[in-house]
Amino acid sequence: MLKGKIIRALSGFYDVQLDDRIIRCKGRGLFRKKQVTPLVGDIVELDLDSPQASTGMIQHVLERTNELVRPPVANIDHALIVQSITEPELNPILLDRFLVLAESKRIEPVILFTKKDLASSKISEHANYYKDAYEKIGYQVIETSTEPDLLVQSLESIVKNRVCVIAGQSGVGKSTLLNRIEPDLNIETADISKSLGRGKHTTRHVELYQLLGGFIVDTPGFSSLDFAELTLEELRETFIEFERISEHCKFRGCFHINEPKCAVKDALETGEIESFRYKHYQLFHEEIKNRKPRY
Repeated sequence: MLKGKIIRALSGFYDVQLDDRIIRCKGRGLFRKKQVTPLVGDIVELDLDSPQASTGMIQHVLERTNELVRPPVANIDHALIVQSITEPELNPILLDRFLVLAESKRIEPVILFTKKDLASSKISEHANYYKDAYEKIGYQVIETSTEPDLLVQSLESIVKNRVCVIAGQSGVGKSTLLNRIEPDLNIETADISKSLGRGKHTTRHVELYQLLGGFIVDTPGFSSLDFAELTLEELRETFIEFERISEHCKFRGCFHINEPKCAVKDALETGEIESFRYKHYQLFHEEIKNRKPRY
């Protein structure tokens, strides 16, 4: 049986890359009965309608290393989390929501700051504070260039031989970024809505683009992420700087909220942990704790 990767999903059809060919496929009716939905990024086994046909049928979806619900993508190596410095302004709480999601799925995040060329010196200074803070935690932060050659140079080593999802709030420049790397893509972009301060939705389906020796998934923009499936225990593990320190907490399984002799709260007092990160952790903890049960 032939094996390929789903690179596009649209209206019940799946485009599967099979060596140097693209095969338009449908999924077996059995998938619906078993509630299996093939996703972009899936490795699948398929049969062709005939040896030279460009159409076929997906017979089996191989086991995934990870998957996201929104966007619906599987087997991701890196999450390229795009945050604009201005228009819309940098949003650290939203950035941390993306980081939590990536960490919970064991996807390595890389933070991309865009639109520095549009920012005032004051806004740039504000962004530099967060760049330094996230690099101190251990995250890779890249300030993207408007020069295509420099942009390719900064991203090639991250994307090559990997599947990367590019994610971020609408209007931060995700599609513009991809078009700058490969102008032939011609992905639709839109201006920021002045009344809402966010971009109009321009990406209407999930697609895996072959770029820089790997794959990048351009995804529909969205401005919020909920933690519907995340537990308090999982949340605690997604703040990676807390994890390194928590072994010194007095109580095993400390949630770093009300427990005495908490090493994380001690580190907060000394400045070893950034106050904005701890504040976001408290907010997310409260959100999950007060989440209404789903039946």
